[in-house]
Amino acid sequence: MTENLRPSGAHSTDQDPTSYPYASSYGTAYTGAAGGYPPPPPYAPTNRRKAKRPVALLAAVAIAAGVIGGGTATLVGQLNGQNSAATGSGGAVNGTTVSQSSKGTVAGVAEAVSPAIVEIGAASSAGKSTGSGVVITEDGEIVTNNHVISGAQQIQVTLSTGKTYTADVVGTDPDKDLALIKLRGASGLKTATLGDSSKVKVGEEVVAIGSPEGLTGTVTSGIVSALDRDVTVAKDDSDSSGGSGQGQGRQGGGQEWPFEFGGQQFNGDTGEETTTYKALQTDASLNPGNSGGALINMNGEIIGINSAMYSPSSSAAGSGSSAGSVGLGFAIPVNTLKADLDTLRAGNGS
Repeated sequence: MTENLRPSGAHSTDQDPTSYPYASSYGTAYTGAAGGYPPPPPYAPTNRRKAKRPVALLAAVAIAAGVIGGGTATLVGQLNGQNSAATGSGGAVNGTTVSQSSKGTVAGVAEAVSPAIVEIGAASSAGKSTGSGVVITEDGEIVTNNHVISGAQQIQVTLSTGKTYTADVVGTDPDKDLALIKLRGASGLKTATLGDSSKVKVGEEVVAIGSPEGLTGTVTSGIVSALDRDVTVAKDDSDSSGGSGQGQGRQGGGQEWPFEFGGQQFNGDTGEETTTYKALQTDASLNPGNSGGALINMNGEIIGINSAMYSPSSSAAGSGSSAGSVGLGFAIPVNTLKADLDTLRAGNGS
């Protein structure tokens, strides 16, 4: 058998083309002239138009996917800190930006923010206390808890570099348990970036930096366990523990800063004059001396000022021992601080 090879599109002459009738649009048979072609069926253009619709639809979907994909890339870039317009907001200076290679890691946050966290030593007639603070200006403005410096006659601040300064109280707000102090003769300090605590979500990973038991620059991590916890604390040291000392980590006393939560008092008697604020709850380990330190999100922004912790052994009166964290710590939301900052700078309090 041999093959009948012919150019593409040619028709065979072996058969009489008139022997292949086509149905007309009126249902009658049509036989064209010998060697001729019948006219195309009237429904053929309709079929061709229908065939084009899926192609056009696919093209539109491809274009839409390209637009969406571009938007997603932009969003990822912004989340990764690639948007230069967002960098440096909040008055940040050198040392507070988490590098791209370390972004989202505890090590990256610690490296970026630790230089802006200090240890505060407050001395009074009642004794000495150790707390922490957050540097917010290059010339040495530091935010801490009121209970860390309340009643202090002398305040010494130690930077992460080991350099020490004498500090003066600028303003206090016992109702919010916040205080602002300023170093004498400081300049060029690395500062922290204040974030937005209204955007904090339960389950978000956080880092805490402070000086528990005088161990400067201690870093712990955990998550935000709850929001808007009502925490009650004493307004000043004279109302707590019989005036025996102020702040967490008071040296030699074994007392911890008392606070009240859920109608029960912890870590000592809060006294008669107290204040209540809405707090962030975290399971990041907080210990005596962490008060006034920073609770930080994974972008390296301060979202809270650590202020209270639960210690199970402190309920035993006269135990003289200081227990570690059991995963119940509380921080003042940074938005509370930002709203109160002008008042503190003016030397006024509520």
